[in-house]
Amino acid sequence: MRNNGGVTPQERYDPHAIERKWQALWEEEGTWEVPNPGDPGFDPARPKSYVLEMLPYPSGEPHMGHLKNYTMGDVLAHFRRRKDMRVLHPMGYDAFGLPAENHAIKTGEHPARSTDSSIAEFRRQFKSWGISIDWTREFGTHEPAYYRWTQWIFLKLYERGLAYRKRAPVKWCPHDQTVLANEQVIDGACERCGTRVVAKQLEQWFFKITDYADRLLEDFKLLGSWPERVITMQRNWIGRSEGAEVIFRCEEPPIDFPVFTTRPDTLFGATFFVLAPEHPDLENLVKGTEHEREVLEYVNQALSESVEERADAEREKTGVFTGRYARNPVDDENIPVYVSDYVLMEYGTGAIMAVPAHDERDFEFATKFGLEVRRVVEPVDDEVPDDEPFVAHSGNERLVNSARFDGLSAPEAIEAIIAWLEERGLGRRAVNYRLRDWLVSRQRYWGAPIPIIYCDRCGMVPVPEGELPVLLPDIEDYAPRGKSPLAASEEFVNTTCPACDGSARRETDTMDTFVDSSWYFLRYCDPRNGDAPWSREAADHWMPVDQYIGGVEHAILHLMYARFVTKALADMGILGVQEPFANLFTQGMITYQGAKMSKSRGNVISPSAYVDRYGADTARCYILFLGPPQDDADWSDEGVGGVQRFLARVWRVAVEVGERVRGEGALDELDFSRLQGDGLALARKAHWAIDKVTDDIEKRFRFNTALSAVMELVNDMYRLKDGLYGDDAGESVMRFSCATVASLLFPFAPHIGAEVYELMTGERVWERAWPEADPRLLERERVPVVVQVNGKVRDRIEVDSGAAEQELKRIALERPNVQKHLDGKQVVKEIVVPGKLVNFVVR
Repeated sequence: MRNNGGVTPQERYDPHAIERKWQALWEEEGTWEVPNPGDPGFDPARPKSYVLEMLPYPSGEPHMGHLKNYTMGDVLAHFRRRKDMRVLHPMGYDAFGLPAENHAIKTGEHPARSTDSSIAEFRRQFKSWGISIDWTREFGTHEPAYYRWTQWIFLKLYERGLAYRKRAPVKWCPHDQTVLANEQVIDGACERCGTRVVAKQLEQWFFKITDYADRLLEDFKLLGSWPERVITMQRNWIGRSEGAEVIFRCEEPPIDFPVFTTRPDTLFGATFFVLAPEHPDLENLVKGTEHEREVLEYVNQALSESVEERADAEREKTGVFTGRYARNPVDDENIPVYVSDYVLMEYGTGAIMAVPAHDERDFEFATKFGLEVRRVVEPVDDEVPDDEPFVAHSGNERLVNSARFDGLSAPEAIEAIIAWLEERGLGRRAVNYRLRDWLVSRQRYWGAPIPIIYCDRCGMVPVPEGELPVLLPDIEDYAPRGKSPLAASEEFVNTTCPACDGSARRETDTMDTFVDSSWYFLRYCDPRNGDAPWSREAADHWMPVDQYIGGVEHAILHLMYARFVTKALADMGILGVQEPFANLFTQGMITYQGAKMSKSRGNVISPSAYVDRYGADTARCYILFLGPPQDDADWSDEGVGGVQRFLARVWRVAVEVGERVRGEGALDELDFSRLQGDGLALARKAHWAIDKVTDDIEKRFRFNTALSAVMELVNDMYRLKDGLYGDDAGESVMRFSCATVASLLFPFAPHIGAEVYELMTGERVWERAWPEADPRLLERERVPVVVQVNGKVRDRIEVDSGAAEQELKRIALERPNVQKHLDGKQVVKEIVVPGKLVNFVVR
């Protein structure tokens, strides 16, 4: 056999030499680059596949989660290329953000320099892992050539009324004189100086994502394969509910408070009114009153608590009376207004009519503060204790203590009361969403400037598109001093109004980094376009992303925002898809020593240490061999060594076959008619492995079991090889099996896969089609399997020798005698020994 790699039989497996060889070739030849429509080499006859992992935030160096994420995507990219698809597999960096700015405050190093340094390390490691990226499409979201178009998208949303400005509460550090992000508040205090955080109202920019709430719900039907739990999380976050919006009026000062309720039939039971601590009208409500100080102190205390803490149903209710009253529109009763942290701005309007007789939280609050509890709904045929709220809701209820509506069933009363309110202009039928408009303002330096100018004569004026990007100024002091770093830069702030040429001021807020990541997948389609964020031809060709991969922690915000921006751009006619990601896969976390990796625990491990020691192929294979990719998995140093030993076994048998077996070139045809005994058994095993690995990658994302199948094939090669050498047919099977191992292993371990395949055939494995299993060799033997219930034999079945556990259980459960012994019992455990036994444990 031709020794294409210069390998001698005495050579040991040297992963680093092999990896350097192939990485240099792939980089020199631009192997993974893919043309756009109209570019040289574009083949419209081949189907496209856009494989994308969520882009990384470049801080320090990559971690194990990155290794898992990008290796998974790489397996799919390699597989689909060899299925004759044109695969787009790009890379970029979510480069703006708070960590780089905090680093700049501490060290004085410009965020751009620290970010670029991290990007260089990420790029170096990704290349050392052998990830098959089209590096011609690489960018960072902090580059002006990118955020120019982020600003352009902002202006497009502004033109359509989807970007607007209003006052909203923020967390404020009085000492540092700056707005704090949620993660900068520790136990109610500023993480930098320890000062108690207070609430402050500031003008902020929002995107009107609520206009798309119904479509975000309805268009789940347009998706291909998304995890059900992600869809459920998004549904719950959007939180659609039907009911009524009712106006409660405060006379002094005159403020109308809209309230959303799903139970307008309980309006007559409202005995007090509660505002969320962040309610925008609260400060004005108590201003100048004897209650002002107590209320504001309570608000600042509530601000230090998380939404999760405040929403805890078991938590003791707290609150403060504002000294004000609101009028109930159904009976004109003035009821006291309180502020309490159990009311959240994240739901409804941030104000509630409290009905303690029919809500457990309101009941606890009323009990603590000695407020009236007035029942207005009761069951028709049952008694309800007086010392607890009646919260049941069904058609078998009637109204009491509700004036003209007494005696109506609850459903009838809901309709009648809404109609009565609408007739008098006191309320209306409404749909409410838990979803809130997207706050995109950040009072920070390291982000994309918002392209708005303020002119005393013209008001708010968008920056003309021809003047984009609005560049971040190169400043030296990043510490906040009562205003954002950009606001302190007079050279940046002072400008000319594009409408009247008069003096004007620039917006000094920057954009939330989620804006940057809400469209980056579109820029990959056409990343060097200087005239537009993408050409419509390129975007129409590549979009939507066919397979998106990332952590479930991004299931709500990032995915929701990307879906919103895509829909808004499609509505403008500049994009042809309604959903950005056809299929989504969320991978599990990598832990170490049984715990989540963190610097404080001292259990952070770096992929680079393992790649340097064992090689990239070992690290890639091991991280996918740990278990089902959607599950969390614990890294084990012993396990890494085991995978390296497996790859060394692959290498040794390849070198041996290369030395002892004659032949080279394609292996498409193998004359099975000449095979018998061990040769036929090994050929069957090779085709079984092809079938198994293909199915595990293409349909099931079971990368761990795919690798197990390759390991089984290698084991059989070692077991049978000595009896096959010296026989032409047997040696052909050995060569075929060795090349098959390399071919199947290539997506997981591309370097050794390429080296061994070249050694066996003289060809480049990535230029060969993915192997197909011969159905004649997949015919399976039938084996008997015992079926037990609680350890007693109840039946025997005959199945294919390779039948999976689920298939065995399904067949067993269909047997009449088994069904008879399961009838009326609960199956508490299922024990399956493939090829031998199925046992149902019942009680």
